[in-house]
Amino acid sequence: MSLITNRDAAARLARTIVSDIAIYNKDKVLEGIRNDNIFDLLEKELNEGLDLYRSRVAPDLDRKNGLYNRAIVDILIKRNGNVESGIW
Repeated sequence: MSLITNRDAAARLARTIVSDIAIYNKDKVLEGIRNDNIFDLLEKELNEGLDLYRSRVAPDLDRKNGLYNRAIVDILIKRNGNVESGIW
């Protein structure tokens, strides 16, 4: 399988990976937002997702994993802005 070299395709992959994490760990996501420890609760899952992302995307395309990190914010955090939390 060839590596993804298109920025839009890499962003789609990142969103897909993070969306799967959100779907399969809904309770952890909600608890993490409520208690401001989402990254601690999902550390294993997010690291596994990042490993998958890195294995599929050309290293020169996203050296700092910005597309993956953006997907985390957009999908895990922003989509759950209605959850009561001390962080907002």
